[in-house]
Amino acid sequence: MLTRRHIRVKVMQCIYALIQSKDDSLEKQQKFLKISIENMYVLYLLVLSLLVELHRLAEKHVQHASKKYLASEEDGYPNPEKFIKNQLLVQIASNKQLQQELSNRKLNNWYLNEEYVKIIHKEILGSDIYKTYMADTANGYEQDKEVIIQLFKEIIAPNEKIYEYFEDDKLTWVDDIPIVNTYLVKKLKKASANSNERFFLPSLLKDQQDMIYANDLLTKTLLNDAKWEKEIEGKTPNWDNDRIAEIDSIILKMAICELLNFSSIPEKVTLNEYLEVAKEYSTPKSSIFINGVLDKLAKEYKSTGQLQKMGRGLQ
Repeated sequence: MLTRRHIRVKVMQCIYALIQSKDDSLEKQQKFLKISIENMYVLYLLVLSLLVELHRLAEKHVQHASKKYLASEEDGYPNPEKFIKNQLLVQIASNKQLQQELSNRKLNNWYLNEEYVKIIHKEILGSDIYKTYMADTANGYEQDKEVIIQLFKEIIAPNEKIYEYFEDDKLTWVDDIPIVNTYLVKKLKKASANSNERFFLPSLLKDQQDMIYANDLLTKTLLNDAKWEKEIEGKTPNWDNDRIAEIDSIILKMAICELLNFSSIPEKVTLNEYLEVAKEYSTPKSSIFINGVLDKLAKEYKSTGQLQKMGRGLQ
């Protein structure tokens, strides 16, 4: 689920938090990094469980409408139960392994905050996506899947109330929300009628090596801060340290650390990855500046034999 770029961003956030808090406890930062990474999976589970709760609320809505004496909008559809029988939605809502995972982690957020589910449900009922789907007499897994993806992309994911709720819950989720939403859409697109329950519960990390990489990158960047500072100074003679933005400084130090300490990661991968991080988290001018500094350093490390790389490496 998490790529190496996501891990680099997590380490960057961790170092930035350390600087802001002026807390130099390495152990505390390692713990913060681990929790921050694990919380990304919690966010994924909460977003996925929002679909479960929407299905549950939709069932209540249909049951209530069927007991009313006066006609409701649902009565105008060929099959008022079409949405609650949506095959993908039922597949997720009836996933016992997902239910167990939510129970084990005590993730009952939407039960305690049902007003957010009601807001989303109301928007769905009023949307053209829902109305078109309900008016169509055609049935099939692919059609069911497409409408859930559309509703997620156009109504659920952009909802400001949900965003604010996640932001208030955990500050690190601000950067995680787009990643989790994008990942879930990709997951839903790959879903099929034969997908087993584990399909919707992917591993957070590819393997244990990713966590080792995250800890090593954090530790080696922090413990050699003064050394990386001097490396940057040598390549920015016209810049005072105070003029280099904190995020830019962190990105440069992490990139230098990775170039010199992670022999299995190709130089090109490191340069490209940190340039992409800079584009996303810094200014356009900063990314050009970072690219220039790293290019100079890489050439110097090659000429002096400091850049020792082996194998095809990992991203």
